[in-house]
Amino acid sequence: MKIDTHQHFWHYQAQDFPWINAHMPVLQQDRMPADCRSSMQACGIDAVVAVQARGVLDETDFLLGLAAQDPRIVGVLGWADLTGPGLEAQLNHWADHVALRGLRHILQDEPDITTLIGSAAFNRGVASLQKRQLVYDVLVFDRQLPAAVDFCARHDAHWLVLDHVGKPALRDWFSDADVPRRWAAGVRELAAMPHVMCKLSGLVTETNWQQVGVRSMDARVIHACFDQALEAFGPLRLMFGSDWPVCELAAPYASVHRIAQAWATSRLTAQEQEAFWGGNAVQCYGLPLPAAID
Repeated sequence: MKIDTHQHFWHYQAQDFPWINAHMPVLQQDRMPADCRSSMQACGIDAVVAVQARGVLDETDFLLGLAAQDPRIVGVLGWADLTGPGLEAQLNHWADHVALRGLRHILQDEPDITTLIGSAAFNRGVASLQKRQLVYDVLVFDRQLPAAVDFCARHDAHWLVLDHVGKPALRDWFSDADVPRRWAAGVRELAAMPHVMCKLSGLVTETNWQQVGVRSMDARVIHACFDQALEAFGPLRLMFGSDWPVCELAAPYASVHRIAQAWATSRLTAQEQEAFWGGNAVQCYGLPLPAAID
């Protein structure tokens, strides 16, 4: 059983996606589950977790609607205003949707992440999620990891998930010695908290893909980052994610999977590979057991 824990789907409307710019034509179009199905099948991926890409209220209902139509979508990480007075009503509205496994916000694009995640309202919202056994995915750049460490330390009642290995700036990996240092330090601090898991995802678009593409040297650096994540988190708190279709800015689905597959087969035991490809996601997100997925 192989689960891709990080895919995005959308009907493209420019006003809903301020993070998609004119240099990203591959993303400036509808991207739906059927568009990735053949690539998933070729790589042996059986199921997927759909993750929010818009900070608008109907994002969650849109993704839940897709999950209702496609049995391969076994979990949804939606969006809600965690600081808003209507949060509890929204969570009650979604309570009967078994596919909803958590929420996410695009923290990395916030102008002042420290103020937001340090606010009483935001922390009350996350506490409400954890009381309902819903996961919160943490999306930050490596330079924002110190704020994420403080945030994660405050919320240990349920799983938190670090997206994209904390987004190390691989494009500056060799030119700025502070990048690998600050990233590794942040990852170690997060991994010291047993309620934090980590997705090995999203790193191809942190390379210098716009100028040189994803080179073999980049794949080696990605593997080195995966190695450090393994050392810090251990094999039972790591999950595979493709970050499709965003990954296609830099590399096709098959290449992203190949990087992860080569790493997993060379670093993990057979039992640990089963955990990485599926078991850890089932545990963290409370996904249906493999026997329940057709």
